[in-house]
Amino acid sequence: MSTDKIKIGISACLTGQEVRFDKSHKRSTFCMDALSEFVEYQAFCPEVAVGLPVPRPTIRQIRHEDMIKVSRPDGTMDVTDALTEYGKKVAEQTDHLSGFIFCAKSPSCGMERVKVYSADGKGSDSSGIGMFAKQIMLNNPNLPCEENGRLNDAALRENFVMRVFVYRQWQELKAAKVTKHALTEFHAKHKYLLMTHHIATYKKLGNKLGTSTLPLEELAEQYIADLMAALSKNATRKGHCNTLMHLLGYFKKFLTASQKQEMLENIDGYSKGLVPLFAPLTLFSHYLKEYPNDYLSKQSYFSPYPLQLRLRYGY
Repeated sequence: MSTDKIKIGISACLTGQEVRFDKSHKRSTFCMDALSEFVEYQAFCPEVAVGLPVPRPTIRQIRHEDMIKVSRPDGTMDVTDALTEYGKKVAEQTDHLSGFIFCAKSPSCGMERVKVYSADGKGSDSSGIGMFAKQIMLNNPNLPCEENGRLNDAALRENFVMRVFVYRQWQELKAAKVTKHALTEFHAKHKYLLMTHHIATYKKLGNKLGTSTLPLEELAEQYIADLMAALSKNATRKGHCNTLMHLLGYFKKFLTASQKQEMLENIDGYSKGLVPLFAPLTLFSHYLKEYPNDYLSKQSYFSPYPLQLRLRYGY
C-alpha cells in the first residue's frame, strides 16, 4: 500500500473550524485526535462556499408541495440551487478521496434524518438529506460515507474505517491497472472480511469472478459496487464466529488438544459477549507467527486498518 496518507473529505466544522451559523464548531475528537494520524482531511463548508457569512441566520430545509428548498424560515436567502450545484462540482473532483465524514442533521451536510419543515411552519419530519451530501453520495455511490454522530458507536466507527482502508486499496489497484489476475488477488485478500460481513455476497462474487464473461472493466465496476455494499453492513457476532471457525480449520493439524480448546473457548466467549473480538484474534495472530501460512498472512480480516486505532477492543 502507498505510504501517502489516505485522503478523506470532511465537513469543516468537524475539524474545529468555526464556520457554523453561530460561529461555533462541532470538532470531532475521534476524527481529529485518533484517525487524523492515518488520514489527511480535505475540509468543506458548503454554506460558506456558496457565499453565506459567518455568523449567519439559520437556514433549514422546507417542503413546498413536492419540492424541498433550503432557506431561512421565512423563505428568504434561498440557497437550494447553489448548494446543489456546489455539491455536484465537488462530487466531480473527489476521485482522490477514500471516504467522507459529514456533519449530522445539517441541511447541507446531513446524510439522513435531516429535519424538513412544512412551509407553514406548523410541522416537521426527519426525512431529509443534506443538499451537499446528497450530491456527493449520488455521484460517488461506492465512496464510504458516515456522519460524526454515528462515529460515536463502536461498531459503526469500525465499519466506516474498515471500508475506507479497503476502498483505498481498490483505488490503488485501479491506478496500477486492473487485470483479471489482480482482481482475483484483491478478492482473495478480502475473502474472509467479506465472508464476515455478508456471506451471500461472498459466495456471489467468488462465483462471478470464476465464471463471468463480462468485459473486465464492467466486471470490475460491478465487483467493487457489490463489495462496498456488502461491507457497509455491520458484521455480527455470528458472522465473526463463522469466520473464526473457518480460520481455525487451517491450524487443526498443528494445534494440540489444549490449544484447540483454548481457541474454541475464546470464540465461544466472544459469541456470548464475554470477551472482545480482539481476544481470539490475538491467539490467531500468535499461531500464524508460529505456523506461517502465506494465504492467511495476506488476509485483510486480521488487520483491515492500523492496530493503533484500537477499533476491535470495544466489541
